[in-house]
Amino acid sequence: MKLAIFASGNGSNFQAIAEAVGNGMIDAQIALLFCDQKEAYVIQRAKTMLIPVISFSPKDFESKSMYEGEILHLLEEEQVDLVVLAGYMRIIGPTLLEVFSGRIINIHPALLPNFPGLNGIKDAFEGNVSETGVTIHYVDDGVDTGPIIAQERVAIESNDTLDSLEEKIHDLEHKLYPNVLANLIKTQQGESHS
Repeated sequence: MKLAIFASGNGSNFQAIAEAVGNGMIDAQIALLFCDQKEAYVIQRAKTMLIPVISFSPKDFESKSMYEGEILHLLEEEQVDLVVLAGYMRIIGPTLLEVFSGRIINIHPALLPNFPGLNGIKDAFEGNVSETGVTIHYVDDGVDTGPIIAQERVAIESNDTLDSLEEKIHDLEHKLYPNVLANLIKTQQGESHS
């Protein structure tokens, strides 16, 4: 099973997944990291781990469909089976969705359907709720609306700050995402052999 990981920023989830692939917990190979931000720290992480990096911006293209068409070409060239979004801050458009329907996975730092969108942790923190969490889901054409694969809860304590809540969420993400991917890939490989 070949993975492509998409990220836009620091890349701590990318690191957690890459380490889980490296130590055999996830039975897959990372074909490439795609990053839409040429200065993102995740690129350094990938280079340190000797994972191929491809980086270009939608601004380099006339349209979103041309941008995604170029990504699609790369994925097909590398025979990627599964696209894993790890802090990729763009909405996936129809060009990629049509070909990779049911094969794009995202992690979201809230309990969907609550607090979708860019600021899941902050929205939950300010939303006066007693718990939030992490959701791993398939990507569809909505914003954080695809079928849910796994969720885990995090209590919001009275003494939590936005920073301490972010830390709790990220710690959970780094455990949950590799586990869910490992199980998902194991299941899919089991089905393809039967």
